[in-house]
Amino acid sequence: MATNKHATIRYHALDKCFSNFNRRYFIEDLIEACNNELVEFCGISDGIKRRQIFDDIRFMESEQGWDIPLERHKDGKRVFYRYSDKNFSIKKQAINESELGKLKETLSILSRFKGMPQFEWIEEILVRLESTFTNLNISSASSIVGFEQNQYLKGLEFFGDLFNAILYKKTLTIHYQNFKKVEAMVMEIHPYYLKQYSNRWFLIGFNPQYQKPSHLALDRILHFMESNNPYIANETIDFEEYFEDAIGVTVDGIEVEKIVLKIDIQTWPYIETKPFHGSQKVLERHEDYIIIELQLKVNFELETLILSRGEVIEVLSPEHLRSKIKNRLDKLFQKYN
Repeated sequence: MATNKHATIRYHALDKCFSNFNRRYFIEDLIEACNNELVEFCGISDGIKRRQIFDDIRFMESEQGWDIPLERHKDGKRVFYRYSDKNFSIKKQAINESELGKLKETLSILSRFKGMPQFEWIEEILVRLESTFTNLNISSASSIVGFEQNQYLKGLEFFGDLFNAILYKKTLTIHYQNFKKVEAMVMEIHPYYLKQYSNRWFLIGFNPQYQKPSHLALDRILHFMESNNPYIANETIDFEEYFEDAIGVTVDGIEVEKIVLKIDIQTWPYIETKPFHGSQKVLERHEDYIIIELQLKVNFELETLILSRGEVIEVLSPEHLRSKIKNRLDKLFQKYN
């Protein structure tokens, strides 16, 4: 049985009932106790069914759960539930097999950060956990999943300090080398967010000079230091929504547009199973091609994505995007002509 937030709340509610020797808890009382806890902590008032409570008890009694010493006492035709040991509680028990499995899965994912600055503690905690739980074996589990990550990326050494600057709300003075300018730029940044795109990391923070967020590639940061200026907290940007209408990190000052693409039929299965964006939908289906629509901000990252598919994609609209792609292809053709 997979554990989740609601299940954990129910298990602890049942544990309190089974531990209470001053009251008899029948099945109806257990249902009511679980429902009350779910309403208090999650606002859920749908109501737990009898079958769910019986499943929860069965799990708590199993070795995958806590192997609880539960007794069933008859009171006429009814049955109430109570621990045989007054001192028993699942809160006092060691980690169970189900929790151990979840911990193993989580740590195997966390291990992708090993070697990154500011995450040296992961290496230490993995060793300590493996020595404590001999059957955890994180080292072998972590080899199950391969993450695409460039450990040799320039600027990655700044990640830990930038992470802390965001966490502890520190204003930064950053020396930044824009590829389009000879001189390095010096700017004040109030850091808010770190985002990875196309195997590169970007820092997003408020820039008082322009009164809007700046997007800085870590590999272009020369160095930075903490500033004495008061930190301007982020009170307006929800970063889950901030990048929702764009591919990549270039989003500021760009309006969402309707983009129509013509996809060769041989390529369509790849794009159907791995959509360009969540807004992707099919407009027309033909024998040799599919026409799709996207609602996106037109930026450099979108252009690059389209060009990466070469001759199998044609931009139908908007016209300015079609012209940009055509101009870039003309330049490419000239290099190979």
